Amino acid sequence: MSIVVVAPDKFKGSLTAGQVASHLARGLQEWGVPASGLRLVPMADGGEGTVDAAVAAGWARHRDQVPGPLADPVTADYAIAPGGQDAVVELAQASGLALTRADPASARAATSYGTGTLIRHALDHGVARIVLAVGGSACNDGGAGMMQALGARLLDDAGQELAPGGDALRSLARVDLSGLDPRLATTPVVLAADVDNPLLGQHGAIAVYSRQKGADAPARTDLEEGLQRWAEVVTGELPATAAAKDQAGAGAAGGVGFAALALLGAQRRSGIETVIEMTGLREQLTGADLAITGEGSLDEQSLYGKTPVGVAAAARDAEVPTVAVAGRTSLSDAQLAEHGISACYPLTDVAAGVAEAIRHAGTLVEQLGATIAEDHLSNR
Repeated sequence: MSIVVVAPDKFKGSLTAGQVASHLARGLQEWGVPASGLRLVPMADGGEGTVDAAVAAGWARHRDQVPGPLADPVTADYAIAPGGQDAVVELAQASGLALTRADPASARAATSYGTGTLIRHALDHGVARIVLAVGGSACNDGGAGMMQALGARLLDDAGQELAPGGDALRSLARVDLSGLDPRLATTPVVLAADVDNPLLGQHGAIAVYSRQKGADAPARTDLEEGLQRWAEVVTGELPATAAAKDQAGAGAAGGVGFAALALLGAQRRSGIETVIEMTGLREQLTGADLAITGEGSLDEQSLYGKTPVGVAAAARDAEVPTVAVAGRTSLSDAQLAEHGISACYPLTDVAAGVAEAIRHAGTLVEQLGATIAEDHLSNR
């Protein structure tokens, strides 16, 4: 009997990772792979979908109402591992770009406060470690809002609390950390982030990522000034954090990485590696004959820490061949092979254009599941 590990990421705007895995499984079963030969491991790369991937692997979902990126209440999930030792907090759930508008006003005002609220709620469960997954953010506040939710006070020259958002940081005079949640001192934090940007400068959070959040040129200037001020004040309060702004990953999620590294003592780790660990993917690959991964757009960005390449690397370590499904791909066969993917099956090859591929994604993924079985399992 063939054993197939089905470990895709989401097809953004079309199917969740769990739905992609289920549709692939149906196609494989239609061809003749029994359900007992299928190991479904929905994946993520440390950004959106990370909580869902953890829950699919047996973690417990917890749901709370928290302030969203513009302070409106949103419903956000986090997950706690069996045994209650680890929690995963997905920034996109509380402070994600999908929860707000991409315009200059939002870029200036968006806060990470809700993410800090989720961390606090996870601590209330007595967890021993927090995994902070930071992709898909709306905020440009350097994690200041997150720290406020955890008990820090950000004050202006008059001793008044700052308004939320990165723009307000230009008026920051002092950071009072005396009220910081004491549980943070004994709770390790893992920063799950694949980006290696520093906080400031031409490769920093604002220069590289704020345009997609709606920041125009004046907003970018002001937000960069705000993050510069935030780093100066934090360093002034805690001189030992002086190097944090230049660390790889400090610019993740509008600078939330900086706050995690400087003020929470976080250790940065690859997002996909973190998800591989929490889902038990390596164990699932033991004894498998084939791994199937994928994502909506398999392109140049996929080669830098995205799910398909991470899954293929884990499968290669286990001596399991890997193929991919995708909504579309711009990668050559040589590029795919270099990263351990022996074949790619894009929906656009069996659909009349991108619109149809999105509209009928589930049916097409099932069709490709059967094709993959025919191509790669027929001799087993």
